[in-house]
Amino acid sequence: EMQLVESGGGSVQAGGSLKLSCRTSGFPFDDSDMGWYRRVPGNECETVSRISRDGTTYYSDSVKGRFTISKDNAKKTMYLEMNSLKPEDTAVYYCASDWVVGGPWECADFGDRGRGTQVTVSS
Repeated sequence: EMQLVESGGGSVQAGGSLKLSCRTSGFPFDDSDMGWYRRVPGNECETVSRISRDGTTYYSDSVKGRFTISKDNAKKTMYLEMNSLKPEDTAVYYCASDWVVGGPWECADFGDRGRGTQVTVSS
């Protein structure tokens, strides 16, 4: 069974930092295109960052320069370091893998997963 378990969220003030983790199992982590997306109730999901199997990274304009994605293949864990957090970063954050949807993914492919990790940034 493929599993992606997010953790590390919390409540911080604007300008603060958090580091999210995504522990995985059940698929070849080192041969996966992965990333993070976020959801705010009533809004569209937003893919904030990706890291491909070769290590190439992508960031949305809204987080570029503030967030850093990384992965540890030995631990089968992906991270999202978030600095200079803003109130508009408040959302539930989810990790994603192309293995879950069977190919290139977009955040809308994942539907309501009901877990994730909550990030709340107060002004």
